[in-house]
Amino acid sequence: MSQIILNVPNISCGHCVSSIESELSEVDGVTSVKGDAESKTVMVQWEAPASIESIRATLQEINYPAEP
Repeated sequence: MSQIILNVPNISCGHCVSSIESELSEVDGVTSVKGDAESKTVMVQWEAPASIESIRATLQEINYPAEP
């Protein structure tokens, strides 16, 4: 299993976190998503077939792009 903490500057409130957690949880292979509005971060754990590329692409699609 892989894990990453992503900086997502567009997070401004709990609703943002809920949206991100909901959308990323639907990515096949994502096993855990935990967002934090205060630090503007999202911790994601995943296994195949998910990848960091698919996670970043999903964040981009929902208008919460992660910083490089």
